[in-house]
Amino acid sequence: MRIQQFLHSSWRFRRIPEKNWLPARVPGNVFSDLVANQEIPDPFVGTHERELQWVERADWTYQTTFTPEAALLAESSIDLVAEGLDTLATITLNGVEVARTESMFIGYRLGIKPLLRPGPNELTISFANTRDYINARRTEDHYGEWNDYLGGSSLIRKEPCSYGWDWGPRLVSAGIYLPISLEGYSSPCIESVRVEQAHSSTQVALRIFPELSEPVDPAATYSVKLTLRGKTLIETSELHLKVEDPQLWWPNGLGEQPLYDLEVRLVNPDGSLADTWQRKIGLRTIQLDRHPDEFGETFQFVVNGRPIFAKGANWIPAHQFLTEATPELVDDLLTSAVDANMNMIRVWGGGIYEREFFYDLCDEKGLLVWQDFMFACALYPGSEEFQSLVKQEAEYQVRRLAHRACLALWCGNNELELMSHFICRFPERKAAYEAIFYDLLPDAVSKWDPHTPYWPGSPHNPEGYENGPNNERAGDCHFWDVWHERKPVKRYEEMCFRFCSEFGMQSLPSPEVAATFCPPEKWNIFSPEMDCHQKNKAGNQIIFDYISRRYRFPKDYASLSYLSELNQAYCLKIGVEHFRRSMPRTMGALYWQLNDCWPGASWSSLEFGGRWKALHYEAKRFFAPALISVHVPGTETAQKCNMPVNTIHDLHIHTVYDGVKDTEAVIEWSLCQIDGQSIRRNELPVQLRCNEAFQHITLDFSDELARYGAANLYFRCQLRIGARIVSRQTVLFTAPRNIEFSQCPITSSIRQVAPGEFDLSLSSEVFQPWVEFLFTGIQFRAEDNFFDLFPNEKRTVKVSVEESADLATLQNRLQTHSLVDSIA
Repeated sequence: MRIQQFLHSSWRFRRIPEKNWLPARVPGNVFSDLVANQEIPDPFVGTHERELQWVERADWTYQTTFTPEAALLAESSIDLVAEGLDTLATITLNGVEVARTESMFIGYRLGIKPLLRPGPNELTISFANTRDYINARRTEDHYGEWNDYLGGSSLIRKEPCSYGWDWGPRLVSAGIYLPISLEGYSSPCIESVRVEQAHSSTQVALRIFPELSEPVDPAATYSVKLTLRGKTLIETSELHLKVEDPQLWWPNGLGEQPLYDLEVRLVNPDGSLADTWQRKIGLRTIQLDRHPDEFGETFQFVVNGRPIFAKGANWIPAHQFLTEATPELVDDLLTSAVDANMNMIRVWGGGIYEREFFYDLCDEKGLLVWQDFMFACALYPGSEEFQSLVKQEAEYQVRRLAHRACLALWCGNNELELMSHFICRFPERKAAYEAIFYDLLPDAVSKWDPHTPYWPGSPHNPEGYENGPNNERAGDCHFWDVWHERKPVKRYEEMCFRFCSEFGMQSLPSPEVAATFCPPEKWNIFSPEMDCHQKNKAGNQIIFDYISRRYRFPKDYASLSYLSELNQAYCLKIGVEHFRRSMPRTMGALYWQLNDCWPGASWSSLEFGGRWKALHYEAKRFFAPALISVHVPGTETAQKCNMPVNTIHDLHIHTVYDGVKDTEAVIEWSLCQIDGQSIRRNELPVQLRCNEAFQHITLDFSDELARYGAANLYFRCQLRIGARIVSRQTVLFTAPRNIEFSQCPITSSIRQVAPGEFDLSLSSEVFQPWVEFLFTGIQFRAEDNFFDLFPNEKRTVKVSVEESADLATLQNRLQTHSLVDSIA
């Protein structure tokens, strides 16, 4: 049986060749250690990032002294287990070099028994800077990276976005970023276990394939136990199990997420326990369904035999310094994804293979994981040395994650095939590309996780990547005409993709987040401090461009930030609702991006720290299981997507439904003047069928528009199931900047319903679009926000407060504003 001793205490570090040692934290990173020792200022504040680039060019060494436990020393084999070293590490034990590493994405197990001694032992891990490594491998043929302004980061197996991205800083760290320990054993160990599932209508057959560290005595046996919620269901010496009446694992919104505990024991011939492997598994089937249909070829995930519309977002590392992304922070971010009705997260290929607790949380919360391999926005070498590192990485990571209930897809890379003309320019480049993404990676998946599908890249055109990306007939797409190309937002509705795995719109940081890195007097977005936290070169200009199309000029920075959030939410609402209305032709929408790694302008719906932007509240609405969607298509959109051609005064009323069973509902709608007076209203009973998008009615308001004018009308509708309103929408007939909204105070009341739980009621005598509320200096989570208030109608939402704030404090700190309050 293994004996484990963690080596997480008494570490110190220094810059080479300096002699002064400073205390260090392990797991950790050099930036956090430098900040903790007050050697550098906070890299996230002001323009400090630019002033701290010297850290990347320095070499660092970490050291600890430890005493091995007596029981561990008694074992015949002892390994140093380093799960994550960032990146170019030289490991020395008691003055003897043990190993050198060149990959951040491989865990290392190093035999050190002969070097260990009773009493104190000295372990030193030195980290060389990556610039020298990159420069030694750069060739004339090397084609630069999209986001690394110095170039060459694709030559090293290290987190790509640590070298900078168009939403994050260049802060290239080093250190022991995952657990490090000693493991002693005297018999063969179970290195991994592959679990295969075969499902029938009433049972699941499990086949278990242990992978051992060395050949085992033929007389050795296995003991397998399967439990659910503490109850033992099966205990056997066989490696083939049959689970009767299985409880299936489902994605969020479609069912529960039961997780079985599977324990595999290796038993020595004398009956002693050699080793144990224990994991949680979910019983489910997941396929990537690609079959011919009338539009080309489907691209849809099928879970337990049911096609699902993938609703979610792209995930980047939750903190620039990886060890600062605590389990609590990641839990909060993923809980926000669940609360916004998401069922899939794409772990993007420019970051890291996430830590175990990330996948634990996705298993528990029902979030399917589209898992990229860590290759993004660059061309990669074809050398034997590089491919050997990639092969080790792929085998290590696939074996580590293959048992996960949440794992839906292995994807080779992010956006390399957007530059297919560069890949195909020279035979050597094409051969290098295909060797990794069409041979090496799929081989690793086939060997270690054959039941999880592999996809070469995102986006990928299965009709031939040489033909270019974003094929509307087949495969997945990244659609950036809205934003990068500054196309109108309605451009989304001209596209009929099979699966949209990236699209987005930036917004500026809220005043609360901006205050963490810049004082209010410098909140001019072109100040050095604000500019340092906008990593997209044209980002501010593009934000202003899109804001100017809909809104009037803002009166101050807080208003500008607010308008940028409204615009971001509006853009993605148009895109996502179009994709959902296009079901089953389109079967997935994963917007860019869920979260941030530092404070600044970005495409995220959750600000750094977890605050919900307007987009995240809108995501909760447009990803709702039962959605009412009002569509006003233009002529080009209608013709391309085979919809009826209509004029601007027509409104198409759709429902989209992906609930678990068919249900009845009622559509309620009204056409109103801006002062709230109703002109026309009606209701329509409808049937909501599972996995169906349906257009129920077209309303023609040409007479009313001619009589009252587009700037004097709005349309509101809601979908009601029983007594509960499950979806709402408001439609304006012209850009908000053309409408004279009335100013009027917003009346509020707060009632405490439980410790930390409150009901907030808001009302107004006039129509107030996009009302935002906040509690100054208090973190909170709300049932809804950035919503419309209609004349003399109270809207009550539930609010959870993380701090122990009393009712009086909340009342004093409540602030509300709407669109009219942002005008200069």
